[in-house]
Amino acid sequence: MTAIKNVTLSILALLLLFSCRKEELIVPPQDNPVTPGGEGNEITGFYLLNEGNMGSNKATIDYFDYESGIYSKNIFAERNPGVVKELGDVGNDIQIYGNKLYVVVNCSHFVEVMDSKTAKHIATVPIPNCRYIEFKGKYAYVSSYAGPVEIDPNARLGYVAKIDTATLDVVGECIVGYQPEEMVINGNKLYVANSGGYRVPNYDNTVSVIDLESFKEIKKIEVGINLHRMVQDNYGNIYVSSRGDYYGTPSKTFIIDSQRDVVTDTLHTLPCNNMTMGGDSLYVLSNEFNYVTGNYTVSYAIFDVQQKRVVSRSFITDGTEKRIKTPYGLAVNPQTREIFVTDAGDYVTPGTLYCFDRYGKLKWSTVTGDIPAHFAFTHSKVDLKN
Repeated sequence: MTAIKNVTLSILALLLLFSCRKEELIVPPQDNPVTPGGEGNEITGFYLLNEGNMGSNKATIDYFDYESGIYSKNIFAERNPGVVKELGDVGNDIQIYGNKLYVVVNCSHFVEVMDSKTAKHIATVPIPNCRYIEFKGKYAYVSSYAGPVEIDPNARLGYVAKIDTATLDVVGECIVGYQPEEMVINGNKLYVANSGGYRVPNYDNTVSVIDLESFKEIKKIEVGINLHRMVQDNYGNIYVSSRGDYYGTPSKTFIIDSQRDVVTDTLHTLPCNNMTMGGDSLYVLSNEFNYVTGNYTVSYAIFDVQQKRVVSRSFITDGTEKRIKTPYGLAVNPQTREIFVTDAGDYVTPGTLYCFDRYGKLKWSTVTGDIPAHFAFTHSKVDLKN
């Protein structure tokens, strides 16, 4: 769960649910035709990582193939029958780099590495309480909370692990802020959003800047409390989301100038739970909870990064948003500009994936695993049969 509210509830549930996975919880593989197929994209498909309920060991991977129009559920279990406990507990990020597919499995404390064309297991890289992954050159960089999965006012500083993508060995660690989340790499600098989420209400409010050559933290930029999401545009600007405190301090989005490493803009009217870039448009999904009102406020905004202004408050234009109970995952196909939004529903049963065209009109939808969240587009043909 991304919100501290959900993290707290999930940790309590973890104490009750943590055990070896029971047979009845295993989700069988399933192929579901959702479109006619044959769209002929350079992007051949995408993997969707379902986080799964904390403590239930139910993280799964689905795959959508553009050529066939088939959406395949729970492919990791089918492709890797010999892997004990399947993918693991809480899938938190998924990326393709080179010929490998990387999945960050938060509460299982490792990064699962697979062949990107077959989804077959290659290795696991142990990293405690790992969160997100980025790449440059021969290295992968993984943010880590470092300590156990628990709310603790004395929780330790986190770090970024450096992995050699050839040997899959951890070759370095760089201490950053408290409970580091998403990252971006700009030039020779890696930026890390520090949340301090375990130390609630004493959240962190900084972005750590790491020099990749020395692999040392060279600066902390004061931004806003409880930072989470991070993306960058083509003009040297880095967008960072603050989740606020769920009371009097609302969620908002900040802009950092990567040349000067300073905050240049505070977007008070752009709350954010998830965001992604599509050309010069920043797509921002918000499902902001407030303890005072007990309500969620939902928005689907588009921010023009050249004009630096919100140009739409609803990128879903056909009324489909009324069907979405808990908007969660977000992605934009960089070629077709299709928009993908996931619905986590009640967080304990299968979710739904919605595909919209670039104009925000629904093309298709399908049932996913539990808590569908993270996307990885691929340009290579994926073979799930051999």
